[in-house]
Amino acid sequence: MLLSDYDYNLPENLIAQMPADKRENSRMMVLDRKNGTITHKHFYDIVDILEKDTLLVMNNTRVLPARLIGHKDTGAKIEVFLLSQKEGKLWDVLIKPSKRIKPDTVIKISDELSVKAVKRLEENGEWLVELIYESNNILDVLHRNGQIPLPPYIERKTPDEDLKKLDFERYQTVYAEDEKSVAAPTAGLHFTKEILQKLENKGVELAYITLNVGLGTFRPVQCDNIEDHKMHSETFEISEKAATQINEAKAKGKKIVAVGTTTVRTLETAYQKYGCIKPCHDHSELFIYPPYEFKVIDNLITNFHLPKSTLLMLVSALAGKDFIFKAYREAIENKYRFFSYGDCMYIK
Repeated sequence: MLLSDYDYNLPENLIAQMPADKRENSRMMVLDRKNGTITHKHFYDIVDILEKDTLLVMNNTRVLPARLIGHKDTGAKIEVFLLSQKEGKLWDVLIKPSKRIKPDTVIKISDELSVKAVKRLEENGEWLVELIYESNNILDVLHRNGQIPLPPYIERKTPDEDLKKLDFERYQTVYAEDEKSVAAPTAGLHFTKEILQKLENKGVELAYITLNVGLGTFRPVQCDNIEDHKMHSETFEISEKAATQINEAKAKGKKIVAVGTTTVRTLETAYQKYGCIKPCHDHSELFIYPPYEFKVIDNLITNFHLPKSTLLMLVSALAGKDFIFKAYREAIENKYRFFSYGDCMYIK
């Protein structure tokens, strides 16, 4: 299982820098695993494609304004990327450039927020830090001082308030609730409230779980043998309502359609740990790659993923590596837009 087996060449101009004019106007490639066929649709066609009596499971996490730009007392510019809150004002973060930081270094973000380095966790720039602020609400502080942490392949070279406002709105799903993620569950970005209502009217049942997207989702695979890769832990929660919906759907033989790889990992982790889906607050370190036998989900809505990524390996486990790479070649030929703000596929 070599990392190089999951590489492909993507023209840079196909990396989406902006969201589609309207969420539902994204293109959608439909992969039919049974017949081995590929068809080309738009996301608004999902209302016609999903059958009634389907259970659609979505990740309702919300993205934190987790990117903080500050300076040391020397004037050196430092970026602090919040990963997860630990205890009180202690957070795990990524610091860039990390080599300039020592324990007790203070990075001033603004007059109301500073970051004090406590302990280096890993050589890749991961630190334990203390956030210094006086407010009782850290989310209010972050909304005033932080930025939406767009992936590095989306370039925002100059400060632009209109772009900042656009990203705050469009790099969130319309059903986002729990504000603890550092990246969006991007497959959900295509949904509108109107589409969700049309699906419900058709008889599609909606269920929501929460996985707080962290470093594990986007950390690159460094080892040549992918089986040596270790996923970073991410927390998830399944409510009693969602657990009941999923178990009843399985019992009735309904199709369970996951929206995004984070939803897949949540459901498959829960089943692996408990032998069923039950209400829980737990963590996932599950790395899904071929061959993997899926226990919970049947079909998947997902975006197009980076070369050599764990996400590309997950969809290859579901649809077959050869079929996925055929689809990616066709997507490139047809100039689909890739990655977070890009188009999507439905694997049925």
